Amino acid sequence: MMGQLYILDGKTPVPLFDTTKWGLKVDKIIGKDQFGSVSVSTVFLGIDHSFGGGDPVLFETMIFGGEHDQYQERYCTWDEAEKGHQIACDLVNKITIDRDNKLNDLGI
Repeated sequence: MMGQLYILDGKTPVPLFDTTKWGLKVDKIIGKDQFGSVSVSTVFLGIDHSFGGGDPVLFETMIFGGEHDQYQERYCTWDEAEKGHQIACDLVNKITIDRDNKLNDLGI
């Protein structure tokens, strides 16, 4: 069974019952950052991924590439998604900074 569909009204998820409009409204990027070959992406999913298990889970952060490839967190609100995106960026950026510091120490 598919979860409830949602669209965004600004930053607020709103249930959608007319599925013909859903595909036109769901493409929403909350954040996208690149750290060398590693990217961090946070998006509005548009489908409730709680599947009836509580508050709607509508946002997702993922890391693609690097040490934390396929890292994933999901959230209920835009604000949580923004915070989660920053946490993922900090995680990737710390690794990048640590790597750069080690290469610098080696004179590379």
